[in-house]
Amino acid sequence: MANEKIPYKIYLEEKEMPTTWYNVRADMKQKPAPLLNPGTGKPMTAEELSHVFCDELVAQELNNTDRYIPIPEEIRTFYKMYRPSPLVRAYCLEEKLGTPAKIYYKFEGNNTSGSHKLNSAIAQAYYAKKQGLKGVTTETGAGQWGTALSMACSYFGLDCKVYMVKVSYEQKPFRREVMRTYGASVTPSPSTETEVGKKILAEFPGTTGSLGCAISEAVEAAVTRDGYRYVLGSVLSQVLLHQSVIGMETKAALDKYGIKPDIIIGCAGGGSNLGGLIAPFMGEKLRGEADYRFIAVEPASCPSLTRGKYVYDFCDTGKVCPLAKMYTLGSGFIPAPNHAGGLRYHGMSSILSELYDEGLLEATSVKQTDVFKAAEYFARVEGILPAPESSHAIRAAIDEALKCKETGEEKTIVFGLTGTGYFDMVAYEQFHNGTMTDYIPTDKEIAESIAKTPGIQ
Repeated sequence: MANEKIPYKIYLEEKEMPTTWYNVRADMKQKPAPLLNPGTGKPMTAEELSHVFCDELVAQELNNTDRYIPIPEEIRTFYKMYRPSPLVRAYCLEEKLGTPAKIYYKFEGNNTSGSHKLNSAIAQAYYAKKQGLKGVTTETGAGQWGTALSMACSYFGLDCKVYMVKVSYEQKPFRREVMRTYGASVTPSPSTETEVGKKILAEFPGTTGSLGCAISEAVEAAVTRDGYRYVLGSVLSQVLLHQSVIGMETKAALDKYGIKPDIIIGCAGGGSNLGGLIAPFMGEKLRGEADYRFIAVEPASCPSLTRGKYVYDFCDTGKVCPLAKMYTLGSGFIPAPNHAGGLRYHGMSSILSELYDEGLLEATSVKQTDVFKAAEYFARVEGILPAPESSHAIRAAIDEALKCKETGEEKTIVFGLTGTGYFDMVAYEQFHNGTMTDYIPTDKEIAESIAKTPGIQ
């Protein structure tokens, strides 16, 4: 290893940081389907969306034509606190696996919030502040997004109201307390604070919640308060746009040493990390300039891409949000309470759904216990305790590296390490105690949930 010319960590200089976000929609021949007004069935207008989202974010959400969108200087200044983030060569992992594959990971956990979510949180908080708003509302599942947004809102002096999926609220008290440290108020969802929360509790007594439930409550809280808007940590095109800084930095670091990846892997819940990581590489593929293999890795307990249906569906359980065309399990789908690995959303980004439907992106699902086996192995070998979400990508990267060992192929694998797992120790404890189980929904359960979608193709 001492003779390798590639360093363990490839750092970009501050001046090499992206000055623009990359909008992959500009290079997509088949654009993602538009959001629909659930009342009229027609595409949502900017005016309609502005009642829920910040004006500038609405413009970004509807922008399918501009390839590059400038990053405001205030956001770039904030990024400089933790960006550029390192691209790490996993030499120790390669050696331990005995694989000829070369493995790299883009590490997004070197900031206080502990994950990639801060890349979009600071952008959305900036636009809310610029618009003169008092505060924002949001949902969070495992807590990474809520943590990031509370930090961003604190920076800009905005009020932050977070509805946290009840099972995560109970399993991850320390993540909740970090949000409160940054000044956010955190409510377990579904709750009795909102009308939609009360309705969900009446329909599903004792439910442990879902991201769809929490989204419904957060949207209601935003539209019923003056000076507030709703912000979302994944799924929406604007979020994937902000997260493109991950892929742009990754590509710049690889280009610096003349490295071309063969396989790019990311965990997939709503799609923000994966979409951001693959963005510039997918752009090259769409333009016919290069070819790559992209793999989305999702949990077997919430398999929207691998077992969902590509139709219009509500983005939330309470059915108060616009309809999005996406691979979905149905907005009423609630993952099993024993699912501790994150990535709990019932649907997938419209951008990624379209790319997957066109065959430009692969998808695989992995069982929870296999994910934590990979997490523990990676921690012992590479020295970083990974977030459960990130560990889905680790699992797939290890599997691909072992295939290279069998075939003797020297492929270059890049995966996204979205964050650290120091607030996820209850899940690790379950794994180590042998109480963690794998729940995989039956075909009947998924079919019954999908049958409740609006049926719009």
